[in-house]
Amino acid sequence: MMNCKDAQSLMHAYADKELELFKNLEMEEHLQSCPACARILADTLALRSALKAETLYHKPNIDLQNRIHAALQKEDQKETREKDREKDKTTQKPRALPWAWLNAGVALAIAIVLTWTIVPLLSTHSADDTIAQEIVSSHVRSLLASHLTDVASSDQHTVKPWFSGKLDFSPPVDNFVEQGFPLIGGRLDYLENKTVAALIYQHRKHYINLFVWPADVDAATTPKELSHQGYQIIHWTQSGMHFWAVSELNHDELKQFTALVQHPS
Repeated sequence: MMNCKDAQSLMHAYADKELELFKNLEMEEHLQSCPACARILADTLALRSALKAETLYHKPNIDLQNRIHAALQKEDQKETREKDREKDKTTQKPRALPWAWLNAGVALAIAIVLTWTIVPLLSTHSADDTIAQEIVSSHVRSLLASHLTDVASSDQHTVKPWFSGKLDFSPPVDNFVEQGFPLIGGRLDYLENKTVAALIYQHRKHYINLFVWPADVDAATTPKELSHQGYQIIHWTQSGMHFWAVSELNHDELKQFTALVQHPS
């Protein structure tokens, strides 16, 4: 029986699908029974996904490229003038490789590239991307740890009162069983440094986590669609609440579900 120490030492190899079959089966069995290790795996996968995000990379535009080339050319011309002044007028020698120019040019290019890539990266990583990573991690943890619900019920009149006293707000709860998205139950989760409501729905063999918490303003926002680590995410603001839906369902099916949540009959 694999323990937590052994599981965590193999976590990266498991995430890379490098374990042999027997160890892989042991790992999966341990993750199903250990919420702590399942959480570590989810966070590891979320971090890897974040590091692959397009927002981490910046391709210099033509203006930046021109500025780098101009700076290098200016250093080249300066070095050439200095070499010409020192050249022996009676002996023609092959021109030496201008290492000083090269060092200065490379340093300048690196400095410019770092300024135009790393610094903007720190300020452009959007809040939505950060929350989306948390959303996916919570969704994966709920599946790996077999902890989808704290209250298991398809009756919204049972699930909604269950949150009373546990949250400082009352999440809207509906059951869309006739439309193919039955309510499974609910649980408490933790996102953005606050306790939130998680409503669980099912569509065929797939689960949907719908996270709900109060918004700072009452104004409604248009649904925004994201994709992280192979999971589809749609979020919007409505009636003073943030709604974040996440699932491995395809885009159209998740969009169908969120339309039901936005306009319950």
